Amino acid sequence: MHAKYQLLLWVANPALELPLAAILIWRKLHRTFPVFFAYIIFQLVNFAILFPIHQYGSYDAYFYTYWIGSMVTLGLGFKILHEVFLDVFRPYYTLKDLGTVLFKWAALVMLFVAIVVAAASPGDQTPLVQAVSTVQRCVKVIQCGLVLFLLFFAKYLGVSRRQQSFGIALGFGIYASVQLLGNALYSGGQMSSVMLGIVYPIAHLFAVCTWATYAWMKVGAREAPASLLASQRWERSLSELQRPAASDSLIPMFEGMVERAFSRTAVESEPGLEMVAPADPEVEEAPSGQFTAVLALPRLQSRR
Repeated sequence: MHAKYQLLLWVANPALELPLAAILIWRKLHRTFPVFFAYIIFQLVNFAILFPIHQYGSYDAYFYTYWIGSMVTLGLGFKILHEVFLDVFRPYYTLKDLGTVLFKWAALVMLFVAIVVAAASPGDQTPLVQAVSTVQRCVKVIQCGLVLFLLFFAKYLGVSRRQQSFGIALGFGIYASVQLLGNALYSGGQMSSVMLGIVYPIAHLFAVCTWATYAWMKVGAREAPASLLASQRWERSLSELQRPAASDSLIPMFEGMVERAFSRTAVESEPGLEMVAPADPEVEEAPSGQFTAVLALPRLQSRR
C-alpha cells in the first residue's frame, strides 16, 4: 500500500513541474533565472530516465543512475543559490562581488569535504553515496540559511516577498528543512525509511507549488532607495575598502618647501649674485621657525 502512495507521489512531481516550466517560459523567467529553469528541465529528464529503469531495469542501473542524477541536482541547486543571491543584490555591485567570492570558496570547501568523506568511508558503504550525502546536507543547510537571511534582512535590501527570487528560495528552504528534519528523525530511529519515501515527495510537491505560485504572480517592486540607508552604507563601506580614496598627504608639500629653501640658501651663498625675491609668496612670508622645522625633516628621516 505504501509503495503505491510513493509511486503516485513520485509521478505527481513531474506532473506539476511540466506546467511550471511552461509558466516560466510564458513569463520569460527562464531568461532571468536560467539555472532554475535548467533545474526544472533536468528534473523532468531525470524522471523520464529513472522511472523506466525503476520499473523494468536492474537495481544496479537504478542505483548508479539515481546517485549520478543526485550529483547533478546538487550542483544545480547550489548554483541556484548563487543565482538568487545575485538577483537579491542586483543594485549593490560590491556586495554582489563579495557574495560571488564567498560562494566560490564555499563550493571549494564542500568539494574538499566530499573527497575526504569519500576517501574515509567504511568498506561496507559506497564512497559515492557518502560524498553525495555529505554535500547534500551542506547545500540543504545553506538553502535554509538563505531563506532565514531573506526573511530577516528583506527590508534592509529592499526585497519584496512577492519577488520570484524570494519564492525560489522559499521553495528550496521548505524542501531542505523537511529533508534535514527527516534525516535527523531517521538517524534517531523515530521515522522509518518507508515514511521518508512519502514525506520527501510531499515536501517537494509543496516546493513546486510555491515556485508555480510565485512564477504566476506579478513581480513585486523593490522599496524606494530612500528607505535603504543601511544597505547603502554597507555598499559604500565595501566600496571604500575595495577602492580606498587617496588621502591628502603633507609629505609632497614639505618636500616642495625643502627644495625651495635649499635653492634660496644656494643663491644667497654665491658671491656676486643679486638677491632675488622668491616667486612663491608663501615662502617669502613664512616665519623663520618654519624653515628650521622643515630643514630638520631630512635629518629626522635619515635617523629612521
